[in-house]
Amino acid sequence: MNPFFIPSPAQGVWYLGPIPLRAYALAILTGIFLACLWASRRYKARGGDPELIVDLAIWVVPIGIIGARIYHVLSKWQDYFGPTGDPKEIPLIWHGGLAIWGGVIAGTITACLVLRHRQLKIAPVADAIAPTILVGQIFGRLGNYFNQELFGRPTTLPWGLQIDLQHRPLGFEQYATFHPTFLYEMLWNLAAIGALLWIERRFRLRGGMMMGFYLCAYSLGRFWVENLRMDQANQFLGLRINAWTSVLMFILGVALAIWCYRQNFPRQQEANPQKDRKISPAGGDKSTSV
Repeated sequence: MNPFFIPSPAQGVWYLGPIPLRAYALAILTGIFLACLWASRRYKARGGDPELIVDLAIWVVPIGIIGARIYHVLSKWQDYFGPTGDPKEIPLIWHGGLAIWGGVIAGTITACLVLRHRQLKIAPVADAIAPTILVGQIFGRLGNYFNQELFGRPTTLPWGLQIDLQHRPLGFEQYATFHPTFLYEMLWNLAAIGALLWIERRFRLRGGMMMGFYLCAYSLGRFWVENLRMDQANQFLGLRINAWTSVLMFILGVALAIWCYRQNFPRQQEANPQKDRKISPAGGDKSTSV
């Protein structure tokens, strides 16, 4: 066995009396809190009300979690509806199984609908939120580490991740260390945050382009990491479903950045949109909501 390795946590659940404290849930909640805090500050710098981010989170977070779970169940339906599947596992999200892409898709649609309803510009909010999503994803992968899940192929590299026997896939019981894909993705996301912030400061971007760049940056890293993982996953034309989703999201990110550039959406939100908004005689709102 390789004498150098990353040890897995001895446990992922602690008990406060009868109440279980699960590392997976704590990691996700920490990521959500830090992402909202940073997004609020970024949105305030764009002339918006920072409390809007909290209001959005009330809708986006639970619906995003539901979307993440639905995507996971649909992409690995055999685990729940196959011959050895158990549908009762579907609501047990603390066992793992929140697909980031499902959360991003559901959360984005929800945020756009809420902002449309409140007649606020979407682009400044998207720019404020874009890099902060990666913070939540970093902590989400930390939760995978505590669950000893979503690791890569066997490796003898010094940074190989030791996986306990009960968590090793069938046929790989003889291997002790595996690629720590959770760590690869965390480091990629951290580098992506730095790249996004550099682009934002270096170039005069138009509103909404940061969200497109986020999709491109995360998709590239996820495509690479996805093809290292060895957990069971459905495939299409030789690629895992999540890898195909990453390809599609990269294309969408490029298209979104180009579209926002051509539309010349504003980067700033009105300082007080409720007061600045002009109401037509018929009661309609004259402000743009993109």
